Amino acid sequence: MKKWIACLCIAVFLAGSVQTTMAVNTQRGGLMGFIAGCCFGIRAGAAYNDGREIHWREWVLLVPYVSIVFSIWNGIDGASGRQTEDYTAQYGSAFY
Repeated sequence: MKKWIACLCIAVFLAGSVQTTMAVNTQRGGLMGFIAGCCFGIRAGAAYNDGREIHWREWVLLVPYVSIVFSIWNGIDGASGRQTEDYTAQYGSAFY
């Protein structure tokens, strides 16, 4: 029971700290900026706050067993030399 109370206190503290942060772009930041930075890394969080959207291949990384397949796919794309310009041409500038 004490563990649940401690977890709840930590969750409330983190939720309160997310609401008080402000992004440079007033339309971005907040909870989604926190999720982008926490789950997808600092580059995805900064890109989200710059106005980019989170790509579906990044969202899939949150699914436990499916993420392994997409992580390997991302690694193969990285090893093949794909650049941001390639992804921009394929998916559009809203994501990359």
